[in-house]
Amino acid sequence: MTQASSDTAGESTVLYAEHGAVALLTLNRPEALNSFSPAMHHALWSALDRIQADKKIRALVLTGAGRGFCAGADLSQFDMTPGLDLVRRADPGPVIEKLFNPTIRKLQALRVPTIAAVNGVAAGAGASVAMACDLAIAAPGATFIQAFVRLGLIPDAGGSWFLVKKLGLARAMGCAMLGNKVSAGDAKEWGMIWDVVPQGVDCVERALEVAQQLAVLPTQGLVATRELLRAAASNDLDAQLDLERDTQSALGKTHDFIEGVTAFREKRPAQFKGE
Repeated sequence: MTQASSDTAGESTVLYAEHGAVALLTLNRPEALNSFSPAMHHALWSALDRIQADKKIRALVLTGAGRGFCAGADLSQFDMTPGLDLVRRADPGPVIEKLFNPTIRKLQALRVPTIAAVNGVAAGAGASVAMACDLAIAAPGATFIQAFVRLGLIPDAGGSWFLVKKLGLARAMGCAMLGNKVSAGDAKEWGMIWDVVPQGVDCVERALEVAQQLAVLPTQGLVATRELLRAAASNDLDAQLDLERDTQSALGKTHDFIEGVTAFREKRPAQFKGE
């Protein structure tokens, strides 16, 4: 396990480990429920860039250290000292533009499938980060909170988009406007996450198992599937049919397509390379 960056000397804010072809990233500010500091954003970017460049990595699991997944932005890092320029200093817009938006975009564009192992509370932008992953697997006691309403703000880091896409407008409105805790069970039932592990099962271990399954499948095909499913929300059928055709044509030129068909014909397990 190696460190990617730190807030202070010797304290890495994102831990990187490899489990075969799976990368495990751990947000590591447990004393602050893994809330995002600028250093942690930069550390996560470095780790994601490392995965992007390392072709032997075929899936990612993202989790949090300690009892929380991620509590969103670290509000203690906002300068609220009284003064004439308080409004300018407290403006969250630049923080979103320079830090949270790039984080979400990097996660969404990663060349491998992504799984959030939600080990505890996912609040504010922390819930958005979990929803930005392709799959999310939660511990039974995990909770999801749209905490923005308590601060006079709106869901950010893609939260306003993910909530509607995953939950539908009615439930998205309830979550965003009331700010109530959503249990792991309700999050699964409503479509916010993929699964909840049984009591006594480690959600990180379960996420690693699922990631290992994904890591031996055709990586480009998985990521292309992700892109098509996202596009379906805004495409009409004709546009989606054309996109399917073009994507199939591109995938037909890959090693894994040739290997998959050949293995099927030879009645043997396919040996995919993610290429």
